[in-house]
Amino acid sequence: MSVSGKWCGRALAVVVLSFFAVSPARVQAQDKHVVSVEELSKDAARPAETRQANEAALRQILSSPQAQQALKSANIDYTKVDKAVGQLTDEDAAKLAARSRQLQESFAAGRGSSLSDRDLLIIIIIAVLVIALVAVLH
Repeated sequence: MSVSGKWCGRALAVVVLSFFAVSPARVQAQDKHVVSVEELSKDAARPAETRQANEAALRQILSSPQAQQALKSANIDYTKVDKAVGQLTDEDAAKLAARSRQLQESFAAGRGSSLSDRDLLIIIIIAVLVIALVAVLH
């Protein structure tokens, strides 16, 4: 074998060995980006869980005795409101739930067992918005 043949053989060996030396690093780097099925399932379930939490917040405030009285005085049927809550878009449900949570927090912060007229008005507005938004959507 000639000198140039030995040199080509050695160069080829170096290229092949360096390829194998780099490959595990590539595989290892790719492993860091793999997402498990469990993580994907959790990510997929989050929107549904958020939706359920928002609906629960709305139903909690609207089903309170004070809210029931406010709805009754405004001639709003709770069953219509309750049914409409399930038909809201995710965005509308989130916005109304945020407002109802604020109302719950202010109530829990020490107002005792009665809601103010302002709070009752907010409950009625939430109920009317729920019904109106569902009517517009359908």
